[in-house]
Amino acid sequence: MLEKDILCATDLTPTSDNAVRAANAIAAHLATRMTLLHVLNRSEQEEHERVVGVMSDQVARGGAEGRTTHKLLEGDFMKRIAEETGQGHSLLVLATHGPHGLRQSLFGADILKLVRQSAIPSLVVQEGLKLEGLLQRIVLPVAAHADIDKLLDMVVALAKAFAADVHVFQLMRPGESPSDELLANKQRMLLRLKTEGLRHEEVNEPSTTFSIGFAEPTIRYAQRVGAGAIAIMAHASDEYRYIADAEKERLLANDARIPILCA
Repeated sequence: MLEKDILCATDLTPTSDNAVRAANAIAAHLATRMTLLHVLNRSEQEEHERVVGVMSDQVARGGAEGRTTHKLLEGDFMKRIAEETGQGHSLLVLATHGPHGLRQSLFGADILKLVRQSAIPSLVVQEGLKLEGLLQRIVLPVAAHADIDKLLDMVVALAKAFAADVHVFQLMRPGESPSDELLANKQRMLLRLKTEGLRHEEVNEPSTTFSIGFAEPTIRYAQRVGAGAIAIMAHASDEYRYIADAEKERLLANDARIPILCA
């Protein structure tokens, strides 16, 4: 599944250095290449040489020299990144500036919109990325979606590449009975991980609050076990659809700065 190159989007800021570092680490594990993409804004359209120079500096800082191809596009940055994900890449890696904003407004609802538009799974990282733990433990919350295969396939592929263990995580709420869809998906996840020979754990985490939100308990658990990523569905399931977007935004910009894998 990861035989194609890694697509990394940069806005040329120091924060996106973290995306370059993460993409390079993944490409190195997979013995593949990386495409570094920047979408030019209006003021940059006559400055190709300068922009390529900044991108080259990012590549050098990220240790990705010799495995990176530069690509410049023009137009709406979200639209162009989404379009590029359909051009033969395995994984999109990008950095969010969290709740504090960015020149191209790549945070919160915007980052969620972009990963939903992506034709391939996405890994979202933040400032303060710790490469030594990247993807070495993946927390996989159970979801009731009918189409979990794309996410599960990517979790399996990355877990194999990084020799990771996967924690299949279910939040257990007092007095609440999980849906048949959720329980079926949980068993499907566990069986797939076992069949693939991956180290994994089934985690049934008691809820300590009456909130129906899932982001904070998931983040707290992932932080407690030193997770190198949390893997989530980009789209909402029918369960809790009315709160799902806000919860996914909290995950993408989590204060613990844990990378989020979306599909």
